[in-house]
Amino acid sequence: MQTRNKVLDDLSSVFTNAMGVAQGAKDEANTAMKSWVDRWMADRDFVSREEFDAVRAMAQKAREENEALKARLEALEVKAAPKKKPASRAKKP
Repeated sequence: MQTRNKVLDDLSSVFTNAMGVAQGAKDEANTAMKSWVDRWMADRDFVSREEFDAVRAMAQKAREENEALKARLEALEVKAAPKKKPASRAKKP
């Protein structure tokens, strides 16, 4: 025969409720901290990840275009450079 102890049942109920309250407090603290960090970062004009990635992609494209233009300029300079004539050997008298 198993009897239910009212004190243990009440204690169990109190601990169960306390765990629920603690979980709620943890969630509330996390939400408050996230809000504070978001406000702090917004006040300091930090960029978002999307903005950073967009600017990085633009910079990469600009570097690639710069390299292509550099190669094209070098090719044009080689093509336009005057060809040196071999030095003629003059006879000494």
